[in-house]
Amino acid sequence: MNKNTTLETLIQKFLSKEELQEILEEFQYEEKARKCTVSVILSYLIHSAANEWKSLRHAADVGEHIGLTPVDHSSLSKHLKGQDYAIMKRVLEVVIGKLNRAARRKIKLPKALLSIDSTTITVGKTRLPWALYHGERAGIKLHVGFSNETGMPLHVVETTGLKHDGPIGKELEDERFILVGDRAYFSIDKVDRYLKSDQDFVFRLKDNIHFNRKKSLQGSRPEGSNVTADFTCTLGTPQKQTKNRHRIVQFTDYKGKTISVITSLMGVTAEEVAEMYKSRWAIESFFRWVKQNLNVPALFGTTENAVFNQLFAALIAYVLLKYLHTQGNKGSYCKTLSFAGFLRLLLCGALPVEWRLEIRETLDWQQRLATGNLYNYG
Repeated sequence: MNKNTTLETLIQKFLSKEELQEILEEFQYEEKARKCTVSVILSYLIHSAANEWKSLRHAADVGEHIGLTPVDHSSLSKHLKGQDYAIMKRVLEVVIGKLNRAARRKIKLPKALLSIDSTTITVGKTRLPWALYHGERAGIKLHVGFSNETGMPLHVVETTGLKHDGPIGKELEDERFILVGDRAYFSIDKVDRYLKSDQDFVFRLKDNIHFNRKKSLQGSRPEGSNVTADFTCTLGTPQKQTKNRHRIVQFTDYKGKTISVITSLMGVTAEEVAEMYKSRWAIESFFRWVKQNLNVPALFGTTENAVFNQLFAALIAYVLLKYLHTQGNKGSYCKTLSFAGFLRLLLCGALPVEWRLEIRETLDWQQRLATGNLYNYG
């Protein structure tokens, strides 16, 4: 299975020409280029991310040799600047929707975890003068709601680097999930509001938060538990205090430091709440992997459209490859591969035959699903 054939097939299986055209019409975007179309730009950016091409010139030089439509690097640069990045973001949302539905059919959990966090990408301030950050640096930030069960982002919000995480967290809310977030996402008004809605959550608290009228929750601790306290209380100072009582779970991390989290969940053990918070490592690993393996720090352009077109295309590459890796590891005859090992073998055209057969079957299944030839379990 040729690496280019695999990536091209992935794009085609999860985004039909008709769906792409609907997106273009949604944004009233009229294709005027004969060769450098949105579809071609998408292919180049996804291949650039997966193969870690270092520049648009590099992409243009290599692309033709692996079967991509021949395009001059100056044309890629021009259209990357002119194409509204909201189109690429919408493509990501469509693909994510399909992949998460397909994956969750096999999970069947009532409420899964959605880790929320952000990552910042910085460059010299002269590169992105519209996104000044700190000192001599410019920066842009991606705020992500990450599904722990599928291993894929569900929501992505783009901002400049100086935007605080807390207010953006509202755009990542999703009542289908239990939100798991760090201290930046806690506020007194927010947790009271969540109690009135169906939004469940587990948030870390700041170390200086005040606990008022504590009432211990009775329960025996299993042997080896690192939970040190489990109680309800109101939070804050007399000037600013929660109107409702909330559950607090305190536990120690591997360094022996006490971590305090607030949660809306009352029907689970304190140990389970602690594990939910500790599962946040998954989104940190996701950010680290994307930065290290999908060429994200090497920004091709300097305009807002160029930068975010590239970043959203990199995320499209991630979710497509992650889905293939997850499905392949479920194959009865497939030897387990790490994500990094899978990507390395895929790009070298050296995947074991069992994996290639499993990928082909997965893509065929997705095609039948897209055309309505499978029973809809959703």
